[in-house]
Amino acid sequence: MRAEVVGVGTELLLGQIANTNARWISERLADIGVDVLHHQVVGDNLDRIADALRHALSRADVVIATGGLGPTQDDITRQAVALVAGATLVRHADLEEMIRQKFAGVGRTMPESNLVQADVPEGARVILPGRGTAPGLVLDVGGVRTYALPGVPAEMAEMMESTVLPELAALAGPAAIVSRIIRCVGMAESRIAELLDDLFRRSDNPTLAYLAGGGEVRVRLTAKATSREEARALIEPVLEEVVGRIGDFVFTTDDEELEEAVGRLLQAAGKALACAESLTGGELGARITSVAGASDYFRGSAVCYTAEAKRDILGVSQETLEGPGPVSPECAREMAAGGRRLFGADVAVAVTGAAGPEVHGGAGPGEVFVAIEAEGVSHQRRLRAPGDREMVRRWAEQAALDLVRRHLEGKPFPAGVVR
Repeated sequence: MRAEVVGVGTELLLGQIANTNARWISERLADIGVDVLHHQVVGDNLDRIADALRHALSRADVVIATGGLGPTQDDITRQAVALVAGATLVRHADLEEMIRQKFAGVGRTMPESNLVQADVPEGARVILPGRGTAPGLVLDVGGVRTYALPGVPAEMAEMMESTVLPELAALAGPAAIVSRIIRCVGMAESRIAELLDDLFRRSDNPTLAYLAGGGEVRVRLTAKATSREEARALIEPVLEEVVGRIGDFVFTTDDEELEEAVGRLLQAAGKALACAESLTGGELGARITSVAGASDYFRGSAVCYTAEAKRDILGVSQETLEGPGPVSPECAREMAAGGRRLFGADVAVAVTGAAGPEVHGGAGPGEVFVAIEAEGVSHQRRLRAPGDREMVRRWAEQAALDLVRRHLEGKPFPAGVVR
């Protein structure tokens, strides 16, 4: 069964709100084995909404539209559905009463304009709202099941779970779509694609896809079968092959964040971690503490942005600051050693660099050094991070967390300092 999701609302096109409804709907449809092949977003214009619906109807077995069922002048999805279906809108007295009772139940005076929500295309079924006042609509148009649901996420989800998903599951029959996400850090997307080229070319079920961003690459494996268990079984041998080829650059096969994987490893090892940060300005510590239970293994982070702070708080030597400079492997090493000593941690990582756009400490924009210090371990790494300040900081955080991950897993560190 092929589905298409149509989001209605000019606010979506203007970027004033994100279309989270489409993502939520797609996730739930995948659970019941319905393939979502297209998303559309259209503004509050009758002709354009009708055109979007016609286009969706021409290529899908089920169309789910969200938004435009409210009581204001720009809520015109019900009119568009009627137009496409060649039906007239009929006012339902029972829906009028339902809407009046909802307002009376909360002690509010109902604006008469709300009664347009009682207008239903002839031949359509309604989904009564538990929340809000907008009924959902169900109509078969040219043999294509069409749902129009409210745009308010809680109201949409309620109708999906009570009506849409059970109906579509019955129509689709036993099926499930399952994805597994393999997340990698420290290897370029193009190199991963080279390593997996033959798997990608012959991928059918499961399929294989890539997504790069935020200093990492995700490899997604997706399978469809009559049950989730069967779909997982299809994925498993391919997942093992992918992990075997990418090797130490894989940090999880459970779609967890890198800070979650590091926290899990610290918990298992009974180790305490500390950070010494310069260009990241505390963001590395913030990521670590975003994980529930971080207080069990995280001692703290010293944010030392200036050379004086690096010297006075972390004990970076004046010779290092005046010689190699504040953006150097020597400074990163001394920062990490100072952070470990300051917090009494088992493991400490440090980040220093030039986030840009200007040169800092003799280093060009994007030049970053990360270091790790632990018992018997001292390693520094240089990287050249691309992009703006935000991206450079993100890459620095990823590189630092990856050093901790590799240390705890007993994996080799990436290439050391290259000047």
